[in-house]
Amino acid sequence: MLMIGVAFHIVAAVIWVGGMFFALMVLRPSTGPLDPPTRLALWQRVFARFFPWVWGAVAVLLVSGFAMVIWGFGGFAKIGTYVHLMMGLGIVMMLIYAHLYFAPWRRFRRAVAAGEWPIAAKYIDQIRLLVTINLVLGLITVVVGAAGRYYG
Repeated sequence: MLMIGVAFHIVAAVIWVGGMFFALMVLRPSTGPLDPPTRLALWQRVFARFFPWVWGAVAVLLVSGFAMVIWGFGGFAKIGTYVHLMMGLGIVMMLIYAHLYFAPWRRFRRAVAAGEWPIAAKYIDQIRLLVTINLVLGLITVVVGAAGRYYG
């Protein structure tokens, strides 16, 4: 049963962190030459498809993470410090994502729908900053989760 939890946990993390990496390191530079209405409308369509996957990943990470701690490892008292760190970073990432989704993302969508390109650009910059922070935290969390047990 633990192996199933680990598998779901890893796949969910890869979807979320990998999607952020792709968005920032590949898609963002590729959209730079586009005119603002085209670029911002594209980002609206991209995030509208990606964010449901992130919500799914968040749900899977929470369920699989807590299930593994409780039923796989025997509770919080028996897990290593690295698991506590991984969970803490993951929860911070989820809170940042929730803020991103319910604040700048909603404002960005409204601005794009209204054709208010300078306002939409302001919100996409906020989204980019939050995704960058989450990508850094996500990469750290992946390293902690994968290698933490080797450091005590």
